[in-house]
Amino acid sequence: QAQLVESGGGLVQAGGSLRLSCAASGRTFSGYGIGWFRQTPGKEREFVAVISWISGITLYGDSVKGRFTISRDNAKNTVYLEMNSLKPEDTAVYYCACGRKGGSSSNTYDYWGQGTQVTVSS
Repeated sequence: QAQLVESGGGLVQAGGSLRLSCAASGRTFSGYGIGWFRQTPGKEREFVAVISWISGITLYGDSVKGRFTISRDNAKNTVYLEMNSLKPEDTAVYYCACGRKGGSSSNTYDYWGQGTQVTVSS
């Protein structure tokens, strides 16, 4: 248990939008930072966004600023990643993660979801 489950990935044309969800089971997000990362096979994991569950403070990677929005729903114990104006270079497997000291570095996270594929085509 204590797993993170991502959903919402899929195929979309450039300029389109998708919303990813990350739901926690077995525990709440309270006291944690919840982040989104993405990874393409053969490449390093890239930071996308993070939100503090308590404060709501957010941080975004430079490549997605102004296009992606991370948010939380306290009642549903769920974190969302709204992705707008998608580009082909956004294609990757997207992972959500949870950590006491969640930040822009992957080593600040303790728990990881299974990932969901996002593919953007022209």
